[in-house]
Formats: sequence, C-alpha cells, structure tokens
Amino acid sequence: MIRVLLADDDALVRSGLKALLRAEPGITVVGEAADGAEAVRAALEHRPDVVVMDIRMPVHDGVSATRDLMAVPDRPRVLVLTTFDLDEVVDDAIAAGADGFLLKRATPEELIAGIHAVASGDAVVSPAVARRLFASHAARIGPDHMRAGRLTDREADVLRAMARGLSNTEIARTLHLSVETVKTHVKHILAKLDVRDRTQAVVWSYRTGFAYRSDPPTRD
Repeated sequence: MIRVLLADDDALVRSGLKALLRAEPGITVVGEAADGAEAVRAALEHRPDVVVMDIRMPVHDGVSATRDLMAVPDRPRVLVLTTFDLDEVVDDAIAAGADGFLLKRATPEELIAGIHAVASGDAVVSPAVARRLFASHAARIGPDHMRAGRLTDREADVLRAMARGLSNTEIARTLHLSVETVKTHVKHILAKLDVRDRTQAVVWSYRTGFAYRSDPPTRD
C-alpha cells in the first residue's frame, strides 16, 4: 500500500485528489497540508511514501518544503503537481530534489501512474514539461558530448527509455534484460552523468537533446 500525503493550499484541490486516490486500490491518503511548513510536519508525523506537492503555497512554498524533506531519514518521494510549467519553477523543484513533475491538467491515470512510479524509485516528468525543457535549454546548452560519450550503447538505450517514462520493469521488457541488469545500468548512468537521481538524468537528456537523438554512443 502506497501512503500518500497531499500538500496544496487549495482545499478543493486536496478534496478532489483525496476522493480520486481513495478509490484507487493500493493507495491510501494518510494526511493533508495547506502549506509547505505543514507538509514537512505532516510528513514527519505520518511517514508517507509519496508527497504530492504543490509549488505555490503560503508560509513555506513547495520548493522549500521539498528541500527540507530531502534531509529527512528515509525521506518520502516527492511528486510535484502544479499549474506552473515555467522554466524556473521546474528548475527549482528539480534542484530541491523532487522525484517527479506533473501538471495539474494531467489525467487521473497519469497522476496515479506517477505516484506508483515515484514510489518505486522511477522518475516522472510530464510530456509537456519535457518538451518545454528541451525547447528552452537545448538550443543554448547543446549536446553534452563529454558526458554522453561516457555511456555505453546499452546505457544510452536505457536512458532514452527512462526519458520516455518507462519503469525499470518496462525497460527490462522492452530491451530484453533482467530488472537487476537495468538497475545496474541506471546506477552507472547516474555516476557517469554526475547526477543525483533518475529525475536529473531524465532532465539532462531533454536539456541536451540526448533523448531525441537516435545516434547512440559507439561503445558496448
């Protein structure tokens, strides 16, 4: 059972999310918060697996709350759910440690899948946000040949699959690998790209255009 905490300053939004998630087998809502400070306190009290976090909240915003949660032992995964897809909002949330980023116009199915994904350790970046990242960054940052060149062909395949939002299990099935082998590739990808987690690896792949290129590195 995935334990979820909802953090949003809009009571109607929290109510709608709670009704949606309570009807979903395998998910239980263990708490709510109306601002970032309350979200941190509620997370310490209820020990959720996933915090669904709004960005713009009073007292203590979602970015600051996410940053605070990163210091919590056995910290929860954070799925940012917001109406804002501005570049600086995405950058700040990811830099703070968010594990995923969805827009509030996401479908119920996308939200539920996102909660399951981040709970299992996968990264989630909505397609709209991914396109924005690529459009706003790739032109001025360009390909990162140095770090891309560190990846083997198979690691490049795995990273592009991650960028498409596939879980480890889905990647294993698609590439005809074991899940453990995929996990090993992911570990190597994070080390070679010098990024903290899957979310940062996925964002790097969009910002540099790597996710869109069909020419993988040339090593096995």
